[in-house]
Amino acid sequence: MHIRGDHAELVVGGRLDVRSAADARTVLHSAVDDGAGDLVLDLTELNSWDATGLGVIMGAHRRAGRAGRRLVLRGVPPQMQRLLVATRLHRILTIEGGIAADSLPRV
Repeated sequence: MHIRGDHAELVVGGRLDVRSAADARTVLHSAVDDGAGDLVLDLTELNSWDATGLGVIMGAHRRAGRAGRRLVLRGVPPQMQRLLVATRLHRILTIEGGIAADSLPRV
């Protein structure tokens, strides 16, 4: 996993999972604490995430809210969009451009 950027926009790449969660949490919390306004997480380079990684994102979302900021996800890959829809987290998280219609579960 790699994260680059500043307190306004971060690009997250690789795998966000149990092995990288602690490092990711530290970087995201610092970015939230040191900035103002929206914090954009660009996920276009993210290959995968597991439940722990998703928990890191949710923790950053809560921390941003407590700091009067908003966490915005950008470039969420389609397979991760499906997970957000399945868990209904797409209703809680701010996703730039919304969720693509073809990522919704089939009924």
